[in-house]
Amino acid sequence: MAQTFMDKEILHYPRLDTVLMVEEFIKEHSGEFKKRSLWEHLPKKMMYQTFQVVYDYLLNSGKIAIDSEGKIAWIWNPELVKRFLKPDLVVR
Repeated sequence: MAQTFMDKEILHYPRLDTVLMVEEFIKEHSGEFKKRSLWEHLPKKMMYQTFQVVYDYLLNSGKIAIDSEGKIAWIWNPELVKRFLKPDLVVR
């Protein structure tokens, strides 16, 4: 089983602007890159360990998913979540 950032000793946590940069890049290139390739194509270089912390966070928070080929896709849709949480929605 893969370790998550919560299981590892982290020497340096990423800054918020780093997390947002990775999020935006994944949104713009959803489904195009596998993990290592995504890291190599980021607009700003970062240590792989830092990228790993961001990646684990996005995966565990349900913002990204990995398809059968290993490509990373952005799946978080807060507007859809709000629509399904409305009290007038009835499940039959």
